[in-house]
Amino acid sequence: MRRLGSVQQKISCVFLTEVKNEPSTKREYQKFRVLATETLNPKVLESDIQSAVPTEKLDGTCCYVSAYKGKPYLWARLDKKPNKQAEKRFKTFQHSTKGSEAFVWNVKEDFRSVPESWIFAHGVTQCNGYPQPDENGHIPGWVPVENDNKQYCWHSSVVNYEIGAALVLRPHTEHQELLEITTVPLHELLEQTLELIGTNINANPYGLGSKKQPIHLLVSHGVLEIQSAPAVNYQQLLGWFQGCEEGKVEGIVWHCSDGTLIKLHRHHLGLRWPVEDPFLNSRPVLVNVDLTQYEWDFIPKSLFTTFSEFNGRQFDHLKDICFE
Repeated sequence: MRRLGSVQQKISCVFLTEVKNEPSTKREYQKFRVLATETLNPKVLESDIQSAVPTEKLDGTCCYVSAYKGKPYLWARLDKKPNKQAEKRFKTFQHSTKGSEAFVWNVKEDFRSVPESWIFAHGVTQCNGYPQPDENGHIPGWVPVENDNKQYCWHSSVVNYEIGAALVLRPHTEHQELLEITTVPLHELLEQTLELIGTNINANPYGLGSKKQPIHLLVSHGVLEIQSAPAVNYQQLLGWFQGCEEGKVEGIVWHCSDGTLIKLHRHHLGLRWPVEDPFLNSRPVLVNVDLTQYEWDFIPKSLFTTFSEFNGRQFDHLKDICFE
């Protein structure tokens, strides 16, 4: 399977955007909307998007697999953000008329503390050895997911460091129209980014699991290729999102051959998300979780054990998986 781009920082929109002073359809508390114009982003032309791989943008939380404590570990997204005083100064600057002047950060004092194990994301600009914030005032980064950290309990439910494996949703290796839930060695996912989706992530737009039996899964970025993606044209893309079954997705991420990632979110087109019966839910899925290959006593109620009880079973739709 072709190795596609890693999501380490914010991804640019395929079109140039403009800010409208009207309530956001994406975030209830946001008083403005960021909408796409019909003008292509110059990055699109530079990166030859016509030969890029269009993939489904999933609505979850970004994760990363990298070494920690001498073995592959799952890392959760944790951006280093300004403290209250610095954030207030930054917002005042953003609403001022300072023209082309740049906001000056004191990286040592302006940001909230993060765990000692925190690392900044690849591609973050550095100055005098210190990572610098992006245009939003955040320093993208990662923190390792420890089993005893309640804040990341849903992350830890999809990994087992003793056997070195993760629960992954991906296209079946032989039948691409079929999805597969399986265990994948963490070392095979090294330096990849993935999306964690499920019951307790982002209000669960895919309707997975239940409060009594939550379901969470990792999906490698770029693995869900879009087969019927239209040309990179505003009107054609708008029509695809509105009228195509495969267009019932949160968005598209194009993986360009030079490693550049370009995206388009439904909200950029003024369209709502989530939608009823998203495309991911309509796909059939095979559970392929065989724990007999591991010499380890799994916790009876773990997600690994629960899926193993359904090993070999195929569901007509991903949303049909229910353990109750």
